[in-house]
Amino acid sequence: MSAQPLHISSQDSLSIRRRYAHPWRFFFLATAIPWALWIPAAYASHDGTGWGGLVATLGILGLCAPLAVAFWMTRQDPLMRSDMLRRLWDFRGVRPAWVLAAVGMMPAAIVVATLISLAFGHSADQFALRGGVTFSAGILPGWIVLVLAPIVEELAWHSYGTDALRTRFSIVGASLVFIPIWAIWHLPLAFVAGSSQSETAAEGWIYALNFPLSMIPFVLLMNWIYYRANRNITLAVLFHLAANLITQVLATDPDTEVIATGVLLIATAGVVWRDRAFLFARGLARE
Repeated sequence: MSAQPLHISSQDSLSIRRRYAHPWRFFFLATAIPWALWIPAAYASHDGTGWGGLVATLGILGLCAPLAVAFWMTRQDPLMRSDMLRRLWDFRGVRPAWVLAAVGMMPAAIVVATLISLAFGHSADQFALRGGVTFSAGILPGWIVLVLAPIVEELAWHSYGTDALRTRFSIVGASLVFIPIWAIWHLPLAFVAGSSQSETAAEGWIYALNFPLSMIPFVLLMNWIYYRANRNITLAVLFHLAANLITQVLATDPDTEVIATGVLLIATAGVVWRDRAFLFARGLARE
């Protein structure tokens, strides 16, 4: 994306969006390459011979792989590259309400869920600052991954992947296809000692199940904001980043995270019903 962004007229916008035409190729490569890196990382993390540097290196390479795939698949198309660049910095027509929703929706859900958890006997200490993260990434501090992951992931998923699905499906359909792909993409990380996914799985099956279940409202709400904000990639990054930070900044109990999923599912149902004409509009290839 080093080239200067080209001017893209509104008449060309739909034509360019239809060029995101290979979702299955993208998601196959964006999943297979990280798996090929993370499976050895999982083995090394349990080896006990000081492979922390290798675990961190393989982990970061796997995290960056989908973005590399997006670069590779658009390498010969300057219009697509320009479209991807534009969506990073162009906030024209993006209402402040969508920015507020991107940064505030997930923290609000955690606050509401925490208040609900108090009625079930959980401590108000959950509103205290945690003072650190609950996981590690080899020799890397967890904070680095906590911040880097949303940036790198959404630069891949929303530079190419989501729009590629959108050429075939409605926004709801694209989201529901992406959710199991994303869950499968994360799966090897559950076997990397010290990772966030490994820590979640160790807490018990309810919390392990909550992780993919929470992706349903997470992805639907993020994509709703993304498309309502003219496909602004930065807002998708902010949404993901806010979700990562809030549960690590506050001492949120795992039970509260389960409650938050319920809160978000209710909110998502309301959004989908109210904006159903927009969210269920046909895929671009069928329009």
